[in-house]
Amino acid sequence: MFRDIPQSVEVTQGHLKALEAWRCAQGMESKRLLPQVTLETGKLLALLLANCPAGDAVELGTGAGYSALWLALACRATSRKLVTFELDAAKIELARHCLDAAGVWDVVELREGDAVEGLKSLSEFSFCFIDADRSMVREAYELALAALVRGGLIVVDGTISHESEMHQFLFDIEVDQRVDVVIVPNGAGLLICRKV
Repeated sequence: MFRDIPQSVEVTQGHLKALEAWRCAQGMESKRLLPQVTLETGKLLALLLANCPAGDAVELGTGAGYSALWLALACRATSRKLVTFELDAAKIELARHCLDAAGVWDVVELREGDAVEGLKSLSEFSFCFIDADRSMVREAYELALAALVRGGLIVVDGTISHESEMHQFLFDIEVDQRVDVVIVPNGAGLLICRKV
């Protein structure tokens, strides 16, 4: 999966990282258009998805499409599809450009609109990556868990960097009998839940 990354995907990922660095250098951090996962987190997401039970994948919070590119690699390797949701118009425009440049439309569907509402229309998927507004994480988790196949994974980004905002949610998940849970201190921190 990682030894045979299409050049179009690698180039697009490189452009996104360069754009993010430039925006930070210009003092645009507070209005970041590109909150992106790290390289290591992207690879971990792809490995997790590739080893899930059969079923498609869902992403809440497309951003610029960087994590979707990693998930697309796993989708191609395992004959899956990714449905990714984004609400912000500027991010949608950038994501469309990046996904087009990377040539991943065969495995990625970008849906504009509220991710929680979008989740309500899906069922029987095996992987859900939640990288969206912290205020919607609990509701998104519950909807995703209800539609997730047994053995499937829900991965929530930002659990360490946003721990104060997510403290009660993280506590509740630790004792949730419906899932096995681990927090991985990778990037901003990943909560990984496997449906039992």
